[in-house]
Amino acid sequence: MSTFQLQPVPRPAFALADVKEPQLCREQFPYTQVPRILFDGTLLAPQPPADIWITDTSFRDGQQARPPYRPEQIVDLYTLLHRLGGPQGLIRQCEFFVYSKRDREALEGCQALGYEFPQITGWIRANAEDFKLVKALGLRETGILTSVSDYHLFLKLKKSRAKAMDEYLGIVKSALDEGIVPRCHFEDITRADIYGFCLPFAEELLRLSQESGIPIKVRLCDTLGYGVSYQGAALPRSVPRLAHAFCRELGFPSERLEWHGHNDFHHVHGNAASAWLYGISALNASLLGFGERCGNPPLEAAVIEYLQLTGNSEGIDTRVITEIADYLRANVHAEIASNYPFVGSEFNTTRAGIHADGILKNPEIYNIFDTGLILGRPLVVGVTDKSGMAGIAHWLNEYASEFAGTRVEPISKRHPGVRRIYDWIMDQYAQGRTTSISPAEMIAQTKRHLPEVIESDFQRTKQDVMSKARLLADRIAKSAEAQTMAAEHIRPLLKQVVRSEATVQFVVVVDLDGNRVSHYQTQPDDASRYRPLLAENFASHDWFASVKSSGEPFISDLYVSKFTGEMTMTIAHPVHNLAGEVVGIIDVDFDFAELTKLLSFLPEDILAAESPYRV
Repeated sequence: MSTFQLQPVPRPAFALADVKEPQLCREQFPYTQVPRILFDGTLLAPQPPADIWITDTSFRDGQQARPPYRPEQIVDLYTLLHRLGGPQGLIRQCEFFVYSKRDREALEGCQALGYEFPQITGWIRANAEDFKLVKALGLRETGILTSVSDYHLFLKLKKSRAKAMDEYLGIVKSALDEGIVPRCHFEDITRADIYGFCLPFAEELLRLSQESGIPIKVRLCDTLGYGVSYQGAALPRSVPRLAHAFCRELGFPSERLEWHGHNDFHHVHGNAASAWLYGISALNASLLGFGERCGNPPLEAAVIEYLQLTGNSEGIDTRVITEIADYLRANVHAEIASNYPFVGSEFNTTRAGIHADGILKNPEIYNIFDTGLILGRPLVVGVTDKSGMAGIAHWLNEYASEFAGTRVEPISKRHPGVRRIYDWIMDQYAQGRTTSISPAEMIAQTKRHLPEVIESDFQRTKQDVMSKARLLADRIAKSAEAQTMAAEHIRPLLKQVVRSEATVQFVVVVDLDGNRVSHYQTQPDDASRYRPLLAENFASHDWFASVKSSGEPFISDLYVSKFTGEMTMTIAHPVHNLAGEVVGIIDVDFDFAELTKLLSFLPEDILAAESPYRV
């Protein structure tokens, strides 16, 4: 691991060019036309640093492209990142927002794990007061926004270069005063004046490092994905030239430089690898490339690239890449294209008949590497006319775990449904087909001829509705108001729940004798229907007996409510006091139809109804 060493800066080498008008580089960025890639003929030899690593932005930039992760999901994903990067810290850092209660809950949950890697860092506004918040959270480093292009300085911030640099340096000094390592994000560097602003600014940062003894860092941000890795390309778009300017011409230490790219022009991974090759130690990436607009460098691709460049796999568990993808599918319902490299459901599925024939002879012919060993994803051969009924049955049994319901018995090649699928396949090839049968086609045929194998769309929806309902009930039961078991605190809570959740038909909190503690609440139109329950003791109800005896939540199957006539689901949940003792039970009746509507408005819960895979 690299060690920070202060480098003396004896005299200014790069003078600020405080221009009066913005330099917008119209020869490269005409705006009304596709941008131009210019070449000046400068060729550079790769000069990679002694040590390279990955930093993660999944919980910062990655969350700007999707619904926010829940705090517990961030803790789970952070744990997986720790396992993937290993004890040597291939994944060196993760950055977090620090403003909301939700942000801090996630951050503190990750801190509680006590991992050395990835180190937890912050991301804040360029505000002196925010550094105190970072320090209070126990963070040693934070990113701050320091835009560098004239597009940002003149057109957005309405500042001159001199004014912007002066303010940036003041903010950096505020971080240093708090003992925080500032990581200056050179926003929009691929449209900036490198010699007239970026290097003079970076040189001042070196000077402050020398004076303070704190290793100020710089993140080179290709905000709109303009960067290119072509040899001979001109600044400011050339990634090799940018790395060379900072590392070789200015002498900024490689271990304090980081590349942050975007994929607007499909260059994101190649640019990131080029940054490594030409002198920048840290590659900033996010899981599956999630990030603003077209995304950031995919973290899993960066891991594989690191292994290709270095051959050093010590402590790196590449199978965790598959675990991360499975977690994102199952818990976050992230959409992952079936052909997405390394983690897509069909990334190593061979369909072409000639390829399948080769793989049957030797898998190395068409597999990128031993995907079973390295990623825990064995090579898959698509079904063809050569598969036979045994091959079809094998395919169904191999993939049943991906989409099946409760069925566990293996499918025999003698099953009548297998014969009907076989006949359909042979008819396809008799009509001149040359490609293998896709998984989607196989699933469609399975739905038709072996419907008992596949979990129905209704069953999947039902399971997701149950999960959503249980989450709502859990949040109510764990609230501070419910823990008091005091009617004056619980009534306002239940009123708020009913007003904000149209899914709730009926909710009541009872003590361990079955007596109602709170006034139950219902939707206004249903109040008169539930009046018979006003004087009832609930000890005889199934949900009460189940929760009291087991201490675990109770979830009913669907039933028609005798009060409303609607399809209903009951969830009962124990209420614990601060000492962890069960002191009561909360019962919530949910309107199944309303919960189903709720799912359609929550992107993280969208179901892939026509796909065999939860994507």
